[in-house]
Amino acid sequence: MEHWEVLRMDTTAYLEAVVEQAGTFADWVDGRDATTPVPTCPKWTLADLVDHVGSTQRMVAMLVGGRMTEPSQAFAGYVPAPADPAQWRAWLTGTAAEAKQAFDAADDDTPVWDPSGGAAGVPFWSRRLFGEACVHRADAAAALGERYELAPEIAVAAIDDWLDTMTSRGYWENQPGFSDAMRGDGQTLHFHASDAPGEWLARREPDRIALEHSHIKADVAVRGPATDLLLMISRRRPMSAATGLEVHGDRALLDHWIGNMDWVTGD
Repeated sequence: MEHWEVLRMDTTAYLEAVVEQAGTFADWVDGRDATTPVPTCPKWTLADLVDHVGSTQRMVAMLVGGRMTEPSQAFAGYVPAPADPAQWRAWLTGTAAEAKQAFDAADDDTPVWDPSGGAAGVPFWSRRLFGEACVHRADAAAALGERYELAPEIAVAAIDDWLDTMTSRGYWENQPGFSDAMRGDGQTLHFHASDAPGEWLARREPDRIALEHSHIKADVAVRGPATDLLLMISRRRPMSAATGLEVHGDRALLDHWIGNMDWVTGD
């Protein structure tokens, strides 16, 4: 078995990427029809997407800036996005700037609540905001007919965030429907980026999903460009449209994974 390391950015690099991604997102949505449906998030309109992106950036800025060790105050500080789409660009770039300022003033070991179960704090949130920015820009692209592009190394980092977060102890314990669906007895899935260093082996176990960076034969393997992998893994592009990806092995296992690897929010 060969083990690989995915290159992870530091907190500053993640937040610089958040500001860049948020800026592109803001340019795309500026002044657009608030009622535009978001096909990759079927229950959302463009207004919902904008509200989610900006309010998440603002909530994380409050968590990190306030060194909060429990989240209720940040949740209570929610302020909706402006109703006027002409104000969206300024609001989104402003919330991204607030987040960067909060992280610039914090150290990685500053105690801050996070839902991962691993007390990862500031590093968790810097990468999570980055992953959110990458995936939700794909939502905006799908809604508005924009071309979605991402550097392979950035896409690898976003895949790493998605898989690490979705397989975290905190997510497993707080989403019983998810954990019930994803329990297994050793079934393995291998994801391999073809245009940048990035490999992940996920093993479905009775009490968790074990994730490692390994090159090993698995029950099903998916290989292709990192951006295509990200969009498939995050359910932003169906396999039927992911022509750049190669699948080898148990396709039903992959379909089950994709069918249940859906972000669930709530208590």
